[in-house]
Amino acid sequence: MTQLVKGSRLFPKMPSLLSGFFDDEDFFDMDLSRTGNGLASRLPAANVKENENEFTIDLAVPGMKKDDFRIEIENGALSISSEKKEESEDKTDDYTRKEFSYSSFSRSFRLPDSVKEDKIKAKYDNGVLIVSLPKKEEAKKLLAKKEIKVD
Repeated sequence: MTQLVKGSRLFPKMPSLLSGFFDDEDFFDMDLSRTGNGLASRLPAANVKENENEFTIDLAVPGMKKDDFRIEIENGALSISSEKKEESEDKTDDYTRKEFSYSSFSRSFRLPDSVKEDKIKAKYDNGVLIVSLPKKEEAKKLLAKKEIKVD
């Protein structure tokens, strides 16, 4: 992208004033159908963890309420989505100011056959949505540690 303000002889390596905004690789490559309004919303970061008894998915989604989430299972896929709309209006004698915001996201995860779909639970705590996916008994046995001798 062409710099709007070029560096001077005194500061030859000074970046453009707007380079941090327009040089972001994701700026022109956002999928607006998945992320709502584009600039203000992105897909929430997700951590997927596994232990002997379950898989856990943690989504970083601060500022939400537990009622803002929709969690569904269909055809072996777990879908987590949210839509949030807010409006505010300020009226005085001379002017009216109305603001609104809209954000949404949708994330899907393919579930392994080892998950007990009917036992999946979710909770929202301090800005993190935690989805617990318990494993079937036979899957727990597969993770048992076994030492193999070298001949």
